[in-house]
Amino acid sequence: MTVFIFLGSLLAAMALGVPIAYSLLLSGVALMWHLDLFDAQILAQNVVNGADSFPLLAVPFFMLAGEIMNVGGLSRRIVNLALTLVGHKRGGLGFVAIVAACLLAALSGSAVADTAALASLLLPMMVAAGHDKARAGGLIASAGIIAPVIPPSIGFVVFGVAANVSISKLFLAGIVPGLLMGLSIALAWWWVAKKENITPPPKASVAQRMTALKESTWALVLPVIVVVGLKMGVFTPTEAAVVAAVYALLVATLVYREMSLHQLREVFVSAAKTTAVIMFLVAAAMVSAWLITVADIPSKMITLLEPFMGNQTLLLIAIMVLVMAVGTAMDMTPTILIMTPVLMPVIKAAGIDPVYFGVLFIINNAIGLITPPVGTVLNVVAGVGKMKMDEVTRGVLPFMAAQFAVMFLMVFFPWLVTGPAKWFAS
Repeated sequence: MTVFIFLGSLLAAMALGVPIAYSLLLSGVALMWHLDLFDAQILAQNVVNGADSFPLLAVPFFMLAGEIMNVGGLSRRIVNLALTLVGHKRGGLGFVAIVAACLLAALSGSAVADTAALASLLLPMMVAAGHDKARAGGLIASAGIIAPVIPPSIGFVVFGVAANVSISKLFLAGIVPGLLMGLSIALAWWWVAKKENITPPPKASVAQRMTALKESTWALVLPVIVVVGLKMGVFTPTEAAVVAAVYALLVATLVYREMSLHQLREVFVSAAKTTAVIMFLVAAAMVSAWLITVADIPSKMITLLEPFMGNQTLLLIAIMVLVMAVGTAMDMTPTILIMTPVLMPVIKAAGIDPVYFGVLFIINNAIGLITPPVGTVLNVVAGVGKMKMDEVTRGVLPFMAAQFAVMFLMVFFPWLVTGPAKWFAS
């Protein structure tokens, strides 16, 4: 009954069009009434405490870094570098999108920001070259969701705070899985592109490649600073976010000189708006998280999944299918905040490594960004490319299937995640 009231009130509020943050608060109030615990002071205290977290300071700074990179020319130079490296191959512009997405993912950690940059820069080029617009948009959307997996990742920050798991370990564990996601859609694109009779752009000369590499060097240094700094213990993930934002600002204004003071104000306002949405979601979700603990819903979930507890692989498959279903109707951040306090006790009871589960969980939620009908990243591509949602959905299907295949491959072979994670952390 407790689970029904919580989920029923949450889904009913969302069905009525209530924003997710307010839906979370309403479901929390409904659960408090049911448990005879309603107290406005407790409600307010949990909201304030939910946002009062030092690790969460990484969110606004990573968002700011992503905005600066797009406006300040860092993203464009990364795309240009990828174009000179692989643009000449068959289906080369698609491979450019994938390589550029992996590089951009190591800069911002925001799927929406990276996808918007890729779609605005590459989608017109792919259409002009003769590629099917829907398929090109689907590729760019699937490439954009690599951002929440390769560090620095805002998704890992939110999950790490909600699950009380080391964000640094999550960052380092996400490197190889993120690259595997890129490899999976590269194989899918190779299979799709070989059926198209399109003449690729001419091969860039060595001089052009060196020029592109020289121009993008300042941008490429940033992920190296972040990963090496985390691995060596020089700074925490929160401090890494500050380093990324300050570095991007200095490069955009002093080195590339493509950002004016007027643009800087717009960038700060845009980053602040996005951050406010995320932080309010986190604050509202902490009310539900506290009530989930008080109502002992995790123990009920453990009882429900008891038949799978003896087999970690079967348990993970069941959980991944559940998260896939939720991801079709809910955005990434609320899914993380709602499901983490419910699933983590199950994961710990089954003896599964929380960092390993965190990587799988974030990959699943990232793919949820391109699953209809919600599909936030699909909406971004549809908006930028002036396409209908069903067109982008048709184009993204082969790439989404490839990424789901990689996720389940990691379920069956955990060492694909745990092996590289141990190497990076050692």
